[in-house]
Amino acid sequence: MTDTTSVPNGWVCLYPQDSSLTENNSVSEDNRAIDQTVTTSLDNRGLAYADGFFTTMGVIDGSILWSDYHYQRLVSHAEALQLNINSKKLLTVLQLYAQQLEQGMLKLVVTRAAQDVRGYGYTPSTSGSNCEIWLKATAIRVSTALQLSLPDGSLVPIQPNASAICLSSQIACLPPSLAGLKSLNRLDNVLASGELQQIKSEPLATQLASTLSEGLLRDMSGQWVEGTMSNVFYQLAEAPLSESKTTSSIHKDDENYLTIGQWYTPSMAQSGVAGVMRQVIINALSTTQYPVIIRSLQNEDLPELTQLFFCNALRGIMPMSSLTLLSGDVVDLKSV
Repeated sequence: MTDTTSVPNGWVCLYPQDSSLTENNSVSEDNRAIDQTVTTSLDNRGLAYADGFFTTMGVIDGSILWSDYHYQRLVSHAEALQLNINSKKLLTVLQLYAQQLEQGMLKLVVTRAAQDVRGYGYTPSTSGSNCEIWLKATAIRVSTALQLSLPDGSLVPIQPNASAICLSSQIACLPPSLAGLKSLNRLDNVLASGELQQIKSEPLATQLASTLSEGLLRDMSGQWVEGTMSNVFYQLAEAPLSESKTTSSIHKDDENYLTIGQWYTPSMAQSGVAGVMRQVIINALSTTQYPVIIRSLQNEDLPELTQLFFCNALRGIMPMSSLTLLSGDVVDLKSV
């Protein structure tokens, strides 16, 4: 593959223009991503039925952050949705765009191709698994001013302390084949994000509005699962957390921030998105004294929270200094 890819202006279609991005085509040295903007039909199944998935990748110094994890997402989502993708070749193309972008964000959208059968249906065959692959590159500044060293030596951005609020919006419970996937059907998150923005714009507590950065969401079973755009990790006021709770201060650049006390994160088995940064943190802590425990977060747990942070692949770790409950009560959290 020749490194001639330029940063596109708007969305580009990587496939079907580049036939090597599907499993049933060989990789040719002459194949490369198309860098001209194209349009899609209103019959696109991603638009009509949310039949597909997406992933958003941060780019720093011409490299995709956590590229191995994004590759695993390509592989797992293609298998789960029965889409025909050459994930290894696709990642190579994405890396070429990252080199040209240097700093910013790549958003990849994969949809099933048009089908011969009408409506929702698709043929469980090679043609039924054909797809369209779309990419948008955006030059933005990815914050790296403060970084935390994970136990495995990798660095992750950590944001300033902010506040969070429990939202009344709820996300869907899904069958096992879809739970955890970053599918195109994100209407529940759209409505929840709208609720959060409305709260930010209301003239309630000025201090809360100025620091409010994320909302905590329940699924339809009543369990608190994730943020509007992120996963969540938390600690509770119970053993073996007494040492963590009595620690006078924990600094953001302290390599022990994630290794002092027991962190929990909700399961993605019935709802939510199993995010890239979530898995990075789980893997990084797997060999420490307190590996992350997958545990549901219930209403009765909220007043017992001592620490809480949200995370995603673009912003890294977002620590919270307070959480406002549905009742209006505020849980003060350990500042970092």
